Amino acid sequence: LLALGRPALSGAQATEGAAAAPHRRFEYKYSFKGPHLVQADGTVPFWVHTGNAIPSADQIRITTSLKSQKGSVWTKNKSVFEYWEVEVTFRVTGRGRIGADGLAIWFTEEQGLEGPVFGAADKWNGVGIFFDSFDNDGKKNNPGVIVVGNNGKLLYDHQNDGSTQALASCQRDFRNKPYPVRAKITYYQKTLTVLINNGFTPDKEDYEFCAKVEDMVLPSQGYFGISAATGGLADDHDVLSFLTFQLTEPGKEAPTPDTEIPQKDKEKYQEEFEHFQQELDKKKEEFQREHPDVQGQPGKLFVLFFNDVFETVSDRELRQIFEGQNRIHLEIKQLNRQLDMILDEQRKYVSAVTEEIAKRGAGFPGQQGQVSQQEIETVVKTQEEVIRQVKEIRSSVTDALRSISGAQHPGSAGVYETTQHFNDIKEHLHVVKRDIEHLVQRNTPSSEKQKCPELPPFPSCLSTMHFFIFVAVQTVLFIGYVMYRSQQEAAAKKFF
Repeated sequence: LLALGRPALSGAQATEGAAAAPHRRFEYKYSFKGPHLVQADGTVPFWVHTGNAIPSADQIRITTSLKSQKGSVWTKNKSVFEYWEVEVTFRVTGRGRIGADGLAIWFTEEQGLEGPVFGAADKWNGVGIFFDSFDNDGKKNNPGVIVVGNNGKLLYDHQNDGSTQALASCQRDFRNKPYPVRAKITYYQKTLTVLINNGFTPDKEDYEFCAKVEDMVLPSQGYFGISAATGGLADDHDVLSFLTFQLTEPGKEAPTPDTEIPQKDKEKYQEEFEHFQQELDKKKEEFQREHPDVQGQPGKLFVLFFNDVFETVSDRELRQIFEGQNRIHLEIKQLNRQLDMILDEQRKYVSAVTEEIAKRGAGFPGQQGQVSQQEIETVVKTQEEVIRQVKEIRSSVTDALRSISGAQHPGSAGVYETTQHFNDIKEHLHVVKRDIEHLVQRNTPSSEKQKCPELPPFPSCLSTMHFFIFVAVQTVLFIGYVMYRSQQEAAAKKFF
């Protein structure tokens, strides 16, 4: 019977312990955490920063690693709850083996915006938890964590690291850790407890007991803050988050939000609410005057709002088709410009080759002059054929450009016509390539290899066959790229 009764007894004890745990409620007005920590004007919501503190999107740098720096951040409003718990995540980093001076977490009756005690004011009424990284008294007990209380009349004993005023302390090294250091400070039923996560592991709940102070009386209302300072030595003191929770005893109801707001703030918020309500009523009246046909029809009003803000599926498809047509229009313009450049180069090349062959033919009498004249005629005919083919290509591209520009309602027919024009262009290019190869093979003697004439303006010799093959291949590749790109865009539209 005793053996059977033991598990039941232990279960009852566990239930009693769980019931004795306080109720925790997160207080966002006394907390901050990244990302997007800073507003557009450089301030932190519900907090004020002073001194050398620099807020950023992910953290607040209380002091930089420069000598004689001081900074702090404090809540704008006093807390209205008796018991609380704060979880602070911070980093203290420096290049030296020893750092200075340290960082402090505060709960005081008044804001200690600036002063000699780790960047905050002395003679505070409340408690300060000091993370002291410099050994002032030479006892080799730093870095350490010290809990110091004050009733507003004592001066902090900085030379002795507050050892004569410390209510509790522990020795912990919090500098240059691989992970952020975390401190959990709980004030519940007049007992202050400090737990430390040394930052050796990524486990956020790996806390170790540091200090405990019993029968400690703190102000019922106060400001939360965190400050830091540097001296001859310097560290970067960065605070990543400051989370505050209200603790309520079991069986007691947590105060409602209305009771936590001061009377002045209530009146201010009520006045702002009435002002916004009047503005809303005016907007409603103006909208009803502008849209008399939707009065008493909230469904129709929603449809009008939806149509103004969002686009329908058909509108999106038409917009995408129109954007695709614009891209094709630009590509064809670019192709037309390149064809004009090719035509100009062809004309220049024909004129240069004709002049050079005429000069060489004039220097050889008899049969050689006759052969040169035949070569000239063959080359001229070939060039004229090429020019004619290029002109046909240009006219085809111009017709395609005209048909796309004149399309008032783009749709499936316009896309089909554009594809057909590209197919015609491709066929013309194949005809040009085939004709050029046929003419070159027919006019080149089999016994000896045709040599390119030496032209003074050109740095190197280039045969007619290679030039035309290069132009044809380049044009085919460009047209193929344009067609491939249009097909990809058309395929992408199917997903909509």
